[in-house]
Amino acid sequence: MVKNEKLLKSIAQDRVARLFDMAKDRTLKLGSNDPLSKRYVGIAKDISTHYRIPADMRMKAEVCKACAAVLIPGMTCSVRLASRVGYLVLRCKCGEEKHIFYRR
Repeated sequence: MVKNEKLLKSIAQDRVARLFDMAKDRTLKLGSNDPLSKRYVGIAKDISTHYRIPADMRMKAEVCKACAAVLIPGMTCSVRLASRVGYLVLRCKCGEEKHIFYRR
């Protein structure tokens, strides 16, 4: 066990958050998914799995599992509301759907 395990995990969490913010900013700036923003998301996922850091809910909700694209409504994904069931459907351009529950 490493002496400064808590310090290493906090540094890793900061890096994951920074990489995700960089990917989101790049996607917003260019208006589409580019390989560099997908690479940022991939590196953030690798860091979080290596240091066994659970991914925060923001990253889970805003990243496509299939293509690692940052999901921005109206730009990189379409949004639909399934009001009977109580969830939001984000459909990526690759065809993958993500369901986010807002009512239990």
